Amino acid sequence: MTKLYSRIRGEGFPVLILHGLFGSSDNLGSVATALASKFKTHAIDLRNHGRSFHREEMNYELMAEDVIEYMNDQGIDIAYVLGHSMGGKVAMSLALHQQKRIKAVIVADISPVRYEGHHDEIFAGLFALLESDIVSRKEADSLLAEFVPEQGVRQFLLKNLKAKPGGGFDLKVNLNAIHQNYHHILDGQHAEKPFLGEVLFIAGEASDYIQAAHKEKVVSLFPFAKVRIIPKASHWLHAEKPETFIGICERFLTGID
Repeated sequence: MTKLYSRIRGEGFPVLILHGLFGSSDNLGSVATALASKFKTHAIDLRNHGRSFHREEMNYELMAEDVIEYMNDQGIDIAYVLGHSMGGKVAMSLALHQQKRIKAVIVADISPVRYEGHHDEIFAGLFALLESDIVSRKEADSLLAEFVPEQGVRQFLLKNLKAKPGGGFDLKVNLNAIHQNYHHILDGQHAEKPFLGEVLFIAGEASDYIQAAHKEKVVSLFPFAKVRIIPKASHWLHAEKPETFIGICERFLTGID
């Protein structure tokens, strides 16, 4: 299987919805469902995630190419794209390098800069799950808690558990490939020409992923970018403040000419 898995809802102008690292198409399910009242939403599993194919190579160029192939397969000439975190970087890559295929972009809590790695404990916990003989999700949660104390983050990560036919559990994500290509996932965005379409960055007030120091890089690549900040929201802004997040997205997309 070489096609990206997706969940399609609604009718109208297409909106591609891209999840973050260790996520899947259902992470932004409430957003996709809400937007489906006005648009045709495509919540996509990116490579090495969810139900999509596994590959040893993984970087933003390849992930963007995967999405273009998906668009071609679906007969989509041009679309809006909404991405959270890693998915936001894929969205930016699409806009910068496939400019005729992307009409506007929503980037949720990420900037086009290179980040320092900070997922060591998550990788350690997920590798521990793979190497264990857990027989229940409760056991998985207890084991993962030794590495990831935040319950909400564990619940998000444990959505990757899948039962094996002979008993026990495996992970939906291709953990080895993600770990080996993690340096690419941290990469920033670069382009010879800026994207001149409309771009909205949505930041969580309590998150440090989008910073004032990033403004110069953002404007150089996306000169017409706007920024909205959701009060009292962290990096998981779409899950913590869904009504606010969805409202911002709807107003932005319906206001585009």
